[in-house]
This record gives sequence, C-alpha cells and structure tokens, in this order.
Amino acid sequence: MEILLSRIGEVVEGKLSGGYDKIICGAAPFDMATREDITFADSAKFLKKIDKTDAGAVIVPKNFTRSSKLTVMVENPRVAFAKVLALFHPSAKPAYLNSSAGISSNAYIGKNFLCGKDISIAPFAVIQNNVTIGDRVIIHPNAVIEDNVVIGNDVEIYPNATILERCKIGNRVIIHAGTVIGSDGFGFAPDGESYFKIPQTGIVQIDDDVEIGANNAIDRATFGKTRICRGVKTDNLVHIAHNVTVGEDSVIVAQVGISGSVTIGRHAILAGQAGIAGHITLGDNVTIGPQAGVAASVQSDQVMSGSPEMPHRLWLRVQRIICRLPELKKKLSEIEKKLDRIKEGMKLDL
Repeated sequence: MEILLSRIGEVVEGKLSGGYDKIICGAAPFDMATREDITFADSAKFLKKIDKTDAGAVIVPKNFTRSSKLTVMVENPRVAFAKVLALFHPSAKPAYLNSSAGISSNAYIGKNFLCGKDISIAPFAVIQNNVTIGDRVIIHPNAVIEDNVVIGNDVEIYPNATILERCKIGNRVIIHAGTVIGSDGFGFAPDGESYFKIPQTGIVQIDDDVEIGANNAIDRATFGKTRICRGVKTDNLVHIAHNVTVGEDSVIVAQVGISGSVTIGRHAILAGQAGIAGHITLGDNVTIGPQAGVAASVQSDQVMSGSPEMPHRLWLRVQRIICRLPELKKKLSEIEKKLDRIKEGMKLDL
C-alpha cells in the first residue's frame, strides 16, 4: 500500500515539515523503520536520536523542529501512529462475514428478532427470543445472545462470546472471544453447614465505546445493574463481580479481580493481577499497581501498590528493605549477643 505523507497528515490532523508528495509504504517501530516507512517518537529517549532512524518520516510532538527528518507534528504521537497503523492494516473480515453475508442460514434466530441494517450474523451463532440489535453489528460463530438482550450500533461480538438474558450493550462496543456477560453473581446465603443461592435478578449494562478482552467474566447484579461505563477497556482474563461500577475511560489489565459492589471512578488504571476487595470505592484517576491487594477505599488521584495496599512511594521503600532482611536479622542477632555479654559483665561487677 502506498499513501502520500500529505494524506497521513490529514488523517492525524498534523503539521508537516515538508515532503507533501513523499510516498509512505508502511508503518514500523523506530529502530526497524526503513526509508519507505513512517514511525513515531514521543519521548526524550527517541527524540534525541531522531536523526539516526532510517524512517522516511517521523511523527513527533507538536512544535518539535529539531530534526532534519520529514516530520508530522501532532498533539499525541502515539495516538497518531495508531491511526496510521489502522490505515496500513485495515481489519479484514473473515469470508463468512463478507458484505453480502447478512444472516447465515446456519445461524439460529429466535422469535421477535429486531435488527438494523448491514448486519452480519455468522454460521452457528445463536440469537434467542426478543433480541434487538442495531446497525452494522457483527456476530461471529458460536456467539450466544440470550433472551431480551439489547445491542446498539457498530458492535462486534467475537466467537464463543455469550451475552446472557436482559443485558444491554451500547454503541461501538467490542466483545472478544470467550467472554461471558451477565453470568450469575457469586451470591450465597449460609444456612448452617450449606449455602443457599441468592437469585441474581439484575443485569449488566455496557455503555458506548467499551472494549472487553477475551475470556472476561462480568457478573450480573443481584439487584439493579453491573455497569461498565463509556470508554472502558479491559484486557484478557478479567473478572468483574456483581453490582460493580467501572467509571468512564478506565483501564483494567489482565487477571484483575474485582469483588462485588465496588465503585471505580473515572480514568482509573488497575494493573495486572490486582485484587480489589468488595464494597469499597476507588476514586477518579486512581492507579493500582500489579499484584496489589486493595482492602480499603482509595481517594482520587492516588497511586497504590502492595498487599495490603499502600502509597506507591512507601511501597518502593518497603521493597528495598525486604531484600535486606536476612542481613538485618544477622546484624540484630549480633547486637543481641553483644547486649547479653554486656549484661553478664554488669552482673559480675556487682
């Protein structure tokens, strides 16, 4: 594929330093780019060696002019580069989802199905009763949509994903393979030596522009709804329990587990394998470090690490001490022995 640099500038809304007729044939990392490629530099590490890259053009921060290279100046080079990658690598639909696919004769469609235009429902997908989906929805093989589910426009549901009864999916949502939306929350009432299952009567609501990774499990609420707000992105293997609310534009990384009735604010980041205890609140712009165990609410704009959680800077100091514990233990034993000798000497003097 060949794209004029001027066209790339239009797509990323950037300002070119020149080379409007330069032909770009691909996008590549900084150290691997050739004269036909475009790359990006958004940190001091790469900007200071920008003239050493072989790239034909470089996407750089706004007002950066200290280079002899052809540059495209933008507000956010990383986002702009992602847009360029999408230009050179547009998503290709599988053969079973070509433009004329519509609804496969091998899909199961239940009663009272309502759909918009330009939909694609693959072979062996299951659409149960009273389901409503919007325009340009793509449902891949073996996906299951249960009764009374409502799905918005421009949604893509990948193979083997399941959306259980009454859940609501917004517009421009992506749900990756193997994910289950609306499984029962983990609710049991102890009855002597056994447990009585508490009916989970609520739903899951996923708002617009959300992307859910592969093999997520998002539980329906006991009452009301579990809500994933606009712009949230989850990685693979994430579990979100009943009655959780995840605030707008938050990011949840792989293997995070969120217990029931947690409220997470806007722009939160939960790093890999973090565990969040139930019935607490994480404020806006909170960052939780990897493998952290959070047992208490966290105020907005805090960075927390460790288990139990503590401010990240304190956690760093703790980690530096832990590796020295054997040495410190040895020194403490030596001090105790010296004190014992001093005490014995004092007794003899008496």
